[in-house]
Amino acid sequence: MARIVGNLVPEDDYPHEPGAESNYNESMYFNFFDPGRRVGGWCRIGNRPNEGRAETSVCLYDTRDASAAADGKVWFQFRRPEIPDNRAFEAGGLAFEVLEPGERLRTTYRGEALELREPRAMAEPRRAFRDNPLGEVRFDLEHRAVGPLYGRSGDAAEGRRAADQQFAKAHYEQHMAVTGELVLGDESFAIEGFGLRDHSWGPRTWQAIHRYEWLTMNFGPDLGAMVSVIQRDAGGESRSAGGVIVRGDELERIVEAEVEADYESNGLYHRAVHARVVTETGEKHAIEGRVEGFIPLRNRRGGAVTHIGEGMTRWRFGDREGHGLSELLRQVA
Repeated sequence: MARIVGNLVPEDDYPHEPGAESNYNESMYFNFFDPGRRVGGWCRIGNRPNEGRAETSVCLYDTRDASAAADGKVWFQFRRPEIPDNRAFEAGGLAFEVLEPGERLRTTYRGEALELREPRAMAEPRRAFRDNPLGEVRFDLEHRAVGPLYGRSGDAAEGRRAADQQFAKAHYEQHMAVTGELVLGDESFAIEGFGLRDHSWGPRTWQAIHRYEWLTMNFGPDLGAMVSVIQRDAGGESRSAGGVIVRGDELERIVEAEVEADYESNGLYHRAVHARVVTETGEKHAIEGRVEGFIPLRNRRGGAVTHIGEGMTRWRFGDREGHGLSELLRQVA
């Protein structure tokens, strides 16, 4: 079993007993990128058992035709299917299975997804689903650990906040190797790549954080990284920055991080990302990312609008090049 860093146990890979909060959320998330075939994606199930529903997302990138001036194609689906309880991650045609806790998991999906040749159309979801075709997509992927499982099963400071001001008081991540099959319309891809998985549980309100940058990257089975910068308030007084560099089973924490982005003319859609980090040993690293596939998503609650920009990104770290995701959240209204 992969080494565990933090106060976690292997059983944390399974669903937990829900809290009483109306906005209790338990979610699993996986991303994967095959650099040779230039396809990848991510999927998420967020169980909200006290609301009787889940949130399911499937986002698949085909960047074979991407260029500096244009993205490739994105296949996207979002649903809120009903669920009876929090006993499984299975809803809306999407399913996650724990094969070996802390080591191997399986993700599967079979269903429709919106075929977006112009992914920015998702800025207006209703119009995007009206004006773009639905196509059949499916995947069957195995995710195998290539590094330790790191995180925490509870955060006392987060737990002291009101439920509607919490984002995830229990949370962990792990870098993975990913193999299997991906089918987009009438094309099939044998996937052999890398990615990251994420699991969190506790009250979740997307508007509880003013902004964040979350960068995930893999450079092979021996090297990965994650950079996170979270700003809870508009004034920047409550800010946390960190992450990890993973070299095989060894994990080195990032203790300082600065992230800047190059945006399109609207000042919101990012095209490139520049990260400067300092590790616990004092080493300094510069990481550069170029977005090859981008889709703007949003979450609405009580009149507030949250923008979440999702970019399939080509990363450079020293003399290594890899792929991953750049996810930037902003409160816009």
